[in-house]
Amino acid sequence: MSYRAAVILIENGQLAMIERHRQGLHYFTFPGGHVDPGETPKGAAMREAEEELGLKVNIQKLLAEIWWHDKPQYYYLAETASGTFGTGQGEEMQHPLPEKGSYEPVWVPLGSLLDLPVQPRSMAEIVVRAQTEGWPEPAPILHE
Repeated sequence: MSYRAAVILIENGQLAMIERHRQGLHYFTFPGGHVDPGETPKGAAMREAEEELGLKVNIQKLLAEIWWHDKPQYYYLAETASGTFGTGQGEEMQHPLPEKGSYEPVWVPLGSLLDLPVQPRSMAEIVVRAQTEGWPEPAPILHE
């Protein structure tokens, strides 16, 4: 089974996102990617943050497990340890393939998050709700 892991990185009232243009679609997704064989979801989230954002991150905790197209995705609250935003050197950042579309790291103001086409939507809702209610405990398991 294919797993995905991603980070939720919030700084100065903004959320790190990946803006995508793919097959005529425009949407935003959380920085992350597939968990490699032998890798933990937490380790994959950390690796993907560096590849896509150019940032080494520290993982604080699991925020949610969301099943998307019958595959689990793990979302972790992260904080920047080092690096420069926008300098990711991952394969998809350096050599985008037309069929895979574009990947652009961006900061999105939390106040406008729900106005954007964010995937998965339920994670965007958790992020916005957490700004006033705190992060859910325990981390929810949701199905999109």
